[in-house]
Amino acid sequence: MSTIFKKIIDREVESEIVYEDQNVICINDINPQAPIHLLIIPKKIIETINDIDIDNKHLIADMVFAAKKIAKNLKIDKKGYRLVFNCNDDGGQTVYHIHMHLLAGRKFTWPPG
Repeated sequence: MSTIFKKIIDREVESEIVYEDQNVICINDINPQAPIHLLIIPKKIIETINDIDIDNKHLIADMVFAAKKIAKNLKIDKKGYRLVFNCNDDGGQTVYHIHMHLLAGRKFTWPPG
């Protein structure tokens, strides 16, 4: 299966890469919902959070650890940020390659909109 994210990872589609390591890549969201809206994507294609298994559960930790590093680099770690996963249609997932949203640069409230 090929997704837009896989094409970005493979450099078939151009995107501004904010961060990259061995397991994840981070890009700007093309439809930002906050002043800072990034997508942290594992390089391995996994369609939904429901598809995480024992062999690839470390990717979630890799994504969260990348978010921590990115937040520090962007100097948003002290003020705060939000991390979000969407799962399946009702959860708001539109690309079936798991990814985590990092949102910052404004005050967030609960419950989300």
